[in-house]
Amino acid sequence: MRRKDKVFDDHPKEECGVFGVINVDNASEVMYYGLHALQHRGQEGAGIISVDQDQFYKVKGQGLVAEVFKESDLQALKGSAAIGHVRYSTSGGSLIENVQPLFFRHSTGDFALCHNGNLVNSQQLRTSLEREGSIFQTTSDSEIFAHLIKKDHQRNRLGAIKEALNKIEGAFAFLALTKDNLYIMRDKNSLRPLSLGKLNGGYVVSSETCALDIVGATFVRDILAGEILIIHQDNTMTQDFYAEKVYHNMCAMEYIYFSRPDSVIEGINVHTSRKEAGKILAREAFVEADIVVGVPDSSISAASGYAEESKIPFEMGLIKNKYVGRTFIQPSQAMREKGVKMKLSPLKSIVYDKRVVLIDDSIVRGTTSKKIIKLLRDAGAKEIHMRIASPPITNPCFYGVDTSTYEELIAASHSVSELKDYIGADSLAFLSIEGLYQATQKRKLCLSCFTGKYPTYLYKDVKDANKDQKF
Repeated sequence: MRRKDKVFDDHPKEECGVFGVINVDNASEVMYYGLHALQHRGQEGAGIISVDQDQFYKVKGQGLVAEVFKESDLQALKGSAAIGHVRYSTSGGSLIENVQPLFFRHSTGDFALCHNGNLVNSQQLRTSLEREGSIFQTTSDSEIFAHLIKKDHQRNRLGAIKEALNKIEGAFAFLALTKDNLYIMRDKNSLRPLSLGKLNGGYVVSSETCALDIVGATFVRDILAGEILIIHQDNTMTQDFYAEKVYHNMCAMEYIYFSRPDSVIEGINVHTSRKEAGKILAREAFVEADIVVGVPDSSISAASGYAEESKIPFEMGLIKNKYVGRTFIQPSQAMREKGVKMKLSPLKSIVYDKRVVLIDDSIVRGTTSKKIIKLLRDAGAKEIHMRIASPPITNPCFYGVDTSTYEELIAASHSVSELKDYIGADSLAFLSIEGLYQATQKRKLCLSCFTGKYPTYLYKDVKDANKDQKF
């Protein structure tokens, strides 16, 4: 299911964010602020499930965190343990049934479950489970994992979880909540970030460290690749691993676009990484110009780095309207074409008669870049040189990002020169792969959207969506 407002935004979208709390008073209130800090990871739905003794409480809905949860809801979500989720739908669709966390009843104990990421063998697993009698209520990958856990009656809960994790493939960060324990699980490729913090004698876990900061938690450590960490009601922990071989393939787009600039991913601050990418881009693709302008908000860090390295002044040549949200009417085609103007406005007094270096973090479909360049030209910019603080996105992502087909990716079918002409820039250049490694201070990343080299096996149903392409 594709979003109707794609025309308004040419950036990739990450699927969701997760947050967990255990052994903390007023867990639902902490959860609310944690999810609010993760709102950038998903705006289509949000949910919280808490537990008090053996009673579970649930509130979820479509929309933003502030729209879904009222003060009365937080009071009704009793207990000192909870898990929560913000959702951006890709493969699962934006139905209310798919809003997480999901709740399951089972003879071995009830549990709630939520996750961030995408399973590449979901269709095979779903088909196999249905043949064995499983009945699905949602189209979410999380339910597949739950059925795998429930299917194993012969093992204890940890054993069933390990068995289930070894059957799934892809990118994920799972949280599961029982009446006694919080289970924290990260995929063996460490494609998605997940961090642990300590708060008021208890613990919190989050997709990003920015949410730990918001609720006042102290960062403890990142959850490790392939790790299963169980935090018990008595605040003790049990650590286990479901995979013998683990890998370090953090998604590069977490540094480039998805994460908030104040988050720290595996020891690297996101803002620092983006600013360094801008500096490297200035060295790799310098151009004579009068001002440097970043596309708000995710490209401001890279733009400041480019300006600092190139000695070209940084200016706020584009202003973002922060109050543009989902519209309650379906816009006409004429108004849809004005979508970018609703979100971005050029400062004519800044860009008029100037040679502009325009910095953005990525180009996916090229439509928004084209419209932004036209906005700047209409505002009187003399030259526009576009610089992208990442390599060209030439391959689909199957790990929870909404770029799952080649036809969505303009760089997959256009050379840099052709793309320059399409968007109407005077020049165009991208950050190199080596430059990206330098900016993130990493030697291992998931670069599949740039290189076509995937860290996991791609199953038949994934390939069928791109059957005319080679993997």
